[in-house]
Amino acid sequence: MCGATAGGLSLDGVDVAKEAVVQGQVVRDGEPVPNAYVRLLDRTGEFTAEVPTSATGHFRFFAANGEWTLRTLAPRAETVDRRVSAAVGTVSEVTIAL
Repeated sequence: MCGATAGGLSLDGVDVAKEAVVQGQVVRDGEPVPNAYVRLLDRTGEFTAEVPTSATGHFRFFAANGEWTLRTLAPRAETVDRRVSAAVGTVSEVTIAL
């Protein structure tokens, strides 16, 4: 994962033209949630990948084109599912509020 910037994760070193990037931040009451887990589920609900959020609540996946579900798991929070579309050449930015 690249270092975080004020506007989100840096895309330095990422060839966005060749990647389908899904990234974002997990927040609670407007504050970042570190050490949560974000899972990437395919359109059938099958588990594909999981990453922990950074100290600033950020996460990133490189996904195939298509529809995905982000499932967020964090202490003292209900599980949150969020639909997202991924396409090569785009960055899908998602904020997940717990």
